[in-house]
Amino acid sequence: MCSTLHFVPRRSEERGHADHGWLKTYHTFSFAMYQDPKHQQYGPLRVMNEDRVSPLTGFGTHPHREFEIFSYIVSGELEHKDSMSNVEILTRGDIQLTSAGTGISHSEKNSNKHGVPVHFLQIWSIPSESRLKPAYYTRHFTDEMKKDKWARVVASVDDEGVNREREGEGTPAPVHSGLTMYATILSSGKTLEKELNRRKAYVHVIQTSSDENAQGAKVKLSDGAGGELVLGEGDGAYVAVNSSSAKLLVENISGSEGPTAEILLFDMDA
Repeated sequence: MCSTLHFVPRRSEERGHADHGWLKTYHTFSFAMYQDPKHQQYGPLRVMNEDRVSPLTGFGTHPHREFEIFSYIVSGELEHKDSMSNVEILTRGDIQLTSAGTGISHSEKNSNKHGVPVHFLQIWSIPSESRLKPAYYTRHFTDEMKKDKWARVVASVDDEGVNREREGEGTPAPVHSGLTMYATILSSGKTLEKELNRRKAYVHVIQTSSDENAQGAKVKLSDGAGGELVLGEGDGAYVAVNSSSAKLLVENISGSEGPTAEILLFDMDA
Protein backbone atom coordinates (compact mmCIF):
# COMPACT_ATOMS: atom_id res chain seq x y z
CA MET A 1 0.00 0.00 0.00
CA CYS A 2 1.41 3.39 -1.01
CA SER A 3 1.67 6.13 1.57
CA THR A 4 -0.86 8.89 0.95
CA LEU A 5 1.04 11.39 3.11
CA HIS A 6 4.71 12.29 3.21
CA PHE A 7 6.04 13.62 6.54
CA VAL A 8 9.12 15.80 7.03
CA PRO A 9 9.92 16.66 10.66
CA ARG A 10 10.59 20.20 11.88
CA ARG A 11 12.22 19.55 15.24
CA SER A 12 11.87 22.06 18.03
CA GLU A 13 15.61 22.34 18.65
CA GLU A 14 16.20 23.10 14.96
CA ARG A 15 13.87 26.09 14.90
CA GLY A 16 15.21 29.60 15.08
CA HIS A 17 15.49 30.72 18.71
CA ALA A 18 16.14 33.97 20.54
CA ASP A 19 16.19 34.81 24.24
CA HIS A 20 15.89 38.55 24.79
CA GLY A 21 15.26 38.24 28.51
CA TRP A 22 11.75 39.67 28.31
CA LEU A 23 10.97 37.48 25.27
CA LYS A 24 11.78 33.85 24.59
CA THR A 25 10.80 32.94 21.05
CA TYR A 26 11.04 30.05 18.60
CA HIS A 27 10.64 30.56 14.84
CA THR A 28 9.37 27.75 12.62
CA PHE A 29 10.00 29.91 9.53
CA SER A 30 12.58 32.57 8.75
CA PHE A 31 11.88 35.63 10.86
CA ALA A 32 13.84 38.65 12.15
CA MET A 33 17.48 37.65 12.65
CA TYR A 34 16.77 33.98 11.92
CA GLN A 35 16.98 33.27 8.20
CA ASP A 36 17.04 29.82 6.62
CA PRO A 37 16.24 29.35 2.91
CA LYS A 38 14.94 25.82 3.64
CA HIS A 39 12.27 27.21 5.96
CA GLN A 40 10.79 30.34 4.38
CA GLN A 41 7.12 29.38 4.17
CA TYR A 42 4.86 26.41 3.47
CA GLY A 43 1.85 26.97 1.27
CA PRO A 44 0.33 30.26 2.47
CA LEU A 45 1.82 29.77 5.97
CA ARG A 46 4.63 32.32 6.37
CA VAL A 47 5.28 32.84 10.11
CA MET A 48 4.77 30.67 13.17
CA ASN A 49 6.45 32.01 16.28
CA GLU A 50 6.00 30.39 19.68
CA ASP A 51 6.48 33.27 22.12
CA ARG A 52 6.74 33.65 25.88
CA VAL A 53 6.61 37.25 27.07
CA SER A 54 7.48 38.34 30.61
CA PRO A 55 5.03 40.42 32.66
CA LEU A 56 4.83 44.17 32.00
CA THR A 57 6.79 43.85 28.75
CA GLY A 58 5.91 43.25 25.13
CA PHE A 59 5.97 44.42 21.53
CA GLY A 60 5.52 48.18 21.17
CA THR A 61 3.43 49.73 18.44
CA HIS A 62 4.59 48.62 14.99
CA PRO A 63 3.06 48.47 11.49
CA HIS A 64 1.91 45.55 9.32
CA ARG A 65 0.38 45.23 5.89
CA GLU A 66 -0.63 42.49 3.45
CA PHE A 67 -0.63 39.66 6.02
CA GLU A 68 -3.30 37.74 7.87
CA ILE A 69 -2.03 37.74 11.47
CA PHE A 70 -3.51 35.54 14.18
CA SER A 71 -2.58 34.84 17.78
CA TYR A 72 -3.41 31.59 19.59
CA ILE A 73 -3.27 32.08 23.37
CA VAL A 74 -1.93 29.11 25.34
CA SER A 75 -1.66 30.69 28.81
CA GLY A 76 -1.47 34.08 30.50
CA GLU A 77 -2.85 37.39 29.23
CA LEU A 78 -2.03 39.26 26.03
CA GLU A 79 -3.09 42.90 25.71
CA HIS A 80 -3.78 43.96 22.12
CA LYS A 81 -4.17 47.57 20.94
CA ASP A 82 -4.36 48.70 17.33
CA SER A 83 -4.96 51.62 14.99
CA MET A 84 -8.55 50.42 14.41
CA SER A 85 -9.35 51.37 18.04
CA ASN A 86 -9.44 47.76 19.22
CA VAL A 87 -8.29 47.25 22.81
CA GLU A 88 -8.59 43.78 24.27
CA ILE A 89 -7.00 41.42 26.80
CA LEU A 90 -6.81 37.91 25.38
CA THR A 91 -6.61 34.80 27.57
CA ARG A 92 -6.39 31.03 27.17
CA GLY A 93 -8.68 29.74 24.45
CA ASP A 94 -8.81 33.04 22.56
CA ILE A 95 -7.96 33.38 18.89
CA GLN A 96 -7.37 36.93 17.64
CA LEU A 97 -7.08 37.54 13.89
CA THR A 98 -6.08 40.79 12.21
CA SER A 99 -6.40 41.10 8.45
CA ALA A 100 -3.74 43.78 7.96
CA GLY A 101 -4.62 44.50 4.33
CA THR A 102 -3.66 48.03 3.28
CA GLY A 103 -2.04 48.66 6.65
CA ILE A 104 -2.52 48.71 10.42
CA SER A 105 -0.35 49.27 13.47
CA HIS A 106 -0.68 47.42 16.74
CA SER A 107 1.01 46.57 20.03
CA GLU A 108 1.00 43.30 21.97
CA LYS A 109 1.96 43.34 25.62
CA ASN A 110 1.77 41.27 28.77
CA SER A 111 0.09 43.65 31.18
CA ASN A 112 -0.17 41.10 34.00
CA LYS A 113 0.92 42.60 37.33
CA HIS A 114 1.19 39.28 39.19
CA GLY A 115 4.32 37.84 37.59
CA VAL A 116 2.53 35.58 35.10
CA PRO A 117 4.13 35.26 31.63
CA VAL A 118 2.02 34.96 28.50
CA HIS A 119 2.58 32.04 26.11
CA PHE A 120 1.10 32.35 22.64
CA LEU A 121 1.68 31.47 19.02
CA GLN A 122 1.71 34.24 16.45
CA ILE A 123 0.94 32.98 12.97
CA TRP A 124 0.99 34.86 9.67
CA SER A 125 -0.45 33.70 6.38
CA ILE A 126 -0.27 35.25 2.93
CA PRO A 127 -3.66 36.55 1.76
CA SER A 128 -5.16 35.31 -1.49
CA GLU A 129 -5.76 38.92 -2.59
CA SER A 130 -3.97 42.16 -1.90
CA ARG A 131 -5.12 45.57 -0.65
CA LEU A 132 -7.89 44.23 1.55
CA LYS A 133 -9.66 46.53 3.98
CA PRO A 134 -8.14 45.95 7.45
CA ALA A 135 -10.36 43.95 9.82
CA TYR A 136 -10.22 42.51 13.33
CA TYR A 137 -11.80 39.34 14.75
CA THR A 138 -11.72 37.39 18.01
CA ARG A 139 -13.01 33.91 18.73
CA HIS A 140 -13.02 31.84 21.92
CA PHE A 141 -12.76 28.06 22.26
CA THR A 142 -12.97 26.38 25.65
CA ASP A 143 -10.74 23.43 26.45
CA GLU A 144 -13.85 21.24 26.33
CA MET A 145 -14.49 22.30 22.73
CA LYS A 146 -11.03 20.96 21.81
CA LYS A 147 -10.79 17.93 24.11
CA ASP A 148 -10.24 14.80 22.01
CA LYS A 149 -11.84 16.41 18.96
CA TRP A 150 -10.84 18.81 16.20
CA ALA A 151 -12.05 22.38 16.67
CA ARG A 152 -12.04 24.44 13.48
CA VAL A 153 -10.61 27.68 14.85
CA VAL A 154 -9.65 29.53 11.64
CA ALA A 155 -11.05 28.97 8.15
CA SER A 156 -11.11 30.60 4.73
CA VAL A 157 -13.56 33.49 4.69
CA ASP A 158 -15.83 31.89 2.07
CA ASP A 159 -15.96 28.43 3.67
CA GLU A 160 -19.24 27.04 4.97
CA GLY A 161 -20.10 28.15 8.49
CA VAL A 162 -17.67 31.10 8.53
CA ASN A 163 -19.05 34.52 9.36
CA ARG A 164 -17.51 37.98 9.60
CA GLU A 165 -18.82 38.90 13.02
CA ARG A 166 -16.20 40.66 15.11
CA GLU A 167 -16.55 38.28 18.07
CA GLY A 168 -17.79 34.77 18.64
CA GLU A 169 -17.41 31.50 20.48
CA GLY A 170 -16.91 28.12 18.88
CA THR A 171 -16.98 29.38 15.29
CA PRO A 172 -13.87 29.88 13.12
CA ALA A 173 -12.25 33.25 12.55
CA PRO A 174 -12.27 34.21 8.85
CA VAL A 175 -8.93 34.30 7.06
CA HIS A 176 -8.30 35.51 3.50
CA SER A 177 -5.93 32.61 2.77
CA GLY A 178 -6.32 29.08 1.45
CA LEU A 179 -6.03 27.38 4.81
CA THR A 180 -8.03 25.88 7.63
CA MET A 181 -6.56 25.68 11.13
CA TYR A 182 -7.74 23.06 13.62
CA ALA A 183 -6.83 22.65 17.28
CA THR A 184 -7.18 19.76 19.71
CA ILE A 185 -6.23 18.86 23.27
CA LEU A 186 -5.60 15.15 22.86
CA SER A 187 -5.62 12.78 25.84
CA SER A 188 -2.96 10.10 26.19
CA GLY A 189 -3.95 6.96 24.31
CA LYS A 190 -6.48 8.76 22.13
CA THR A 191 -6.39 8.94 18.32
CA LEU A 192 -8.03 11.49 16.04
CA GLU A 193 -8.56 11.21 12.30
CA LYS A 194 -8.75 14.12 9.87
CA GLU A 195 -9.42 14.02 6.18
CA LEU A 196 -7.11 16.47 4.40
CA ASN A 197 -8.81 18.35 1.60
CA ARG A 198 -5.90 20.40 0.27
CA ARG A 199 -2.41 19.77 -1.12
CA LYS A 200 -0.37 20.49 1.99
CA ALA A 201 -0.69 20.31 5.75
CA TYR A 202 1.37 21.37 8.72
CA VAL A 203 1.21 19.97 12.26
CA HIS A 204 2.59 21.68 15.37
CA VAL A 205 2.69 20.24 18.88
CA ILE A 206 2.58 23.16 21.31
CA GLN A 207 5.22 23.25 24.07
CA THR A 208 2.78 23.23 26.98
CA SER A 209 5.06 21.68 29.62
CA SER A 210 5.83 24.09 32.45
CA ASP A 211 9.54 23.42 31.91
CA GLU A 212 10.55 24.37 28.36
CA ASN A 213 13.17 21.61 28.43
CA ALA A 214 10.78 18.91 29.63
CA GLN A 215 10.03 16.05 27.26
CA GLY A 216 6.26 16.42 27.61
CA ALA A 217 3.73 14.69 25.37
CA LYS A 218 4.56 12.45 22.43
CA VAL A 219 2.41 12.33 19.31
CA LYS A 220 2.45 9.89 16.40
CA LEU A 221 1.33 10.94 12.94
CA SER A 222 0.38 8.28 10.40
CA ASP A 223 -1.56 7.83 7.18
CA GLY A 224 -2.66 4.24 7.80
CA ALA A 225 -0.56 3.08 4.86
CA GLY A 226 2.94 2.90 6.30
CA GLY A 227 3.85 6.56 6.66
CA GLU A 228 4.59 7.50 10.29
CA LEU A 229 6.36 10.19 12.31
CA VAL A 230 6.68 10.75 16.07
CA LEU A 231 6.73 14.32 17.38
CA GLY A 232 7.48 15.80 20.79
CA GLU A 233 6.34 19.09 22.24
CA GLY A 234 7.59 22.02 20.16
CA ASP A 235 8.05 19.76 17.12
CA GLY A 236 6.24 20.23 13.83
CA ALA A 237 5.86 18.37 10.56
CA TYR A 238 5.55 19.35 6.94
CA VAL A 239 2.96 17.09 5.30
CA ALA A 240 2.70 16.58 1.56
CA VAL A 241 -0.72 15.24 0.56
CA ASN A 242 -0.38 12.67 -2.22
CA SER A 243 -4.02 11.58 -2.54
CA SER A 244 -7.41 13.25 -2.78
CA SER A 245 -8.68 10.84 -0.13
CA ALA A 246 -5.79 11.18 2.33
CA LYS A 247 -6.56 10.86 6.03
CA LEU A 248 -4.22 11.90 8.81
CA LEU A 249 -4.20 9.91 12.05
CA VAL A 250 -2.90 11.71 15.14
CA GLU A 251 -2.30 9.64 18.30
CA ASN A 252 -1.08 10.73 21.72
CA ILE A 253 1.42 8.00 22.63
CA SER A 254 2.60 9.51 25.92
CA GLY A 255 1.83 6.31 27.80
CA SER A 256 -0.48 5.43 30.63
CA GLU A 257 -1.64 8.56 32.45
CA GLY A 258 0.69 10.63 30.27
CA PRO A 259 0.17 14.34 29.54
CA THR A 260 -2.35 15.70 27.09
CA ALA A 261 -1.01 17.10 23.83
CA GLU A 262 -2.20 20.45 22.46
CA ILE A 263 -1.91 20.27 18.69
CA LEU A 264 -2.48 22.64 15.77
CA LEU A 265 -3.21 21.31 12.29
CA PHE A 266 -3.20 23.44 9.12
CA ASP A 267 -4.91 22.07 5.99
CA MET A 268 -3.61 24.28 3.15
CA ASP A 269 -3.41 25.04 -0.52
CA ALA A 270 -0.08 24.41 -2.23
